[in-house]
Amino acid sequence: MEKKTIWDLQRITPEQYRQAEKMPVTLVIDNVRSLNNIGSLFRTSDAFAVERIILCGISQTPPSPEIHKTALGAEDSVPWQYAESSLDAVHALQAQGYVACCLEQVHGSIALQDFNPDPKGHYALVVGHEVEGVDPQVVNACDVCLEIPQRGTKHSLNVSVSAGIALWHLFSKLQLARGL
Repeated sequence: MEKKTIWDLQRITPEQYRQAEKMPVTLVIDNVRSLNNIGSLFRTSDAFAVERIILCGISQTPPSPEIHKTALGAEDSVPWQYAESSLDAVHALQAQGYVACCLEQVHGSIALQDFNPDPKGHYALVVGHEVEGVDPQVVNACDVCLEIPQRGTKHSLNVSVSAGIALWHLFSKLQLARGL
């Protein structure tokens, strides 16, 4: 097999991305400290056409060489904003009709593969700090908690990896349901 070239992939420009239809998902980043993780979250959000990112609390914002290192320019294509409080950001999104989905291991969470988003809905996916996870107040404010089932000895995945898995799940479900 021959690897695809950049031209074979037919990627769009950042301007075309801004005009393209987006997945009805906003990624809320709650106090993520690693600039490499933030860059990776931008890159993954670009890949799945996330409508925007809201960086909260201690999460740093572009421009940043460290974010750019892993975002590879996605910080220029994916719309983003900063909110001091993740809780306020979640409440504001819920007031706009978003279903707030916390990616966290809690009693009563739903296994990610069992979550079927409504194709007409809008979703806020909340991911959190590399060690502490999502702030407990934010967890309690969310409409649903999603958990990625795991079988190994470690109890969690890196925030950018887990967000990538969850965004792929939402993308695959919403893409099929919306006929994209």
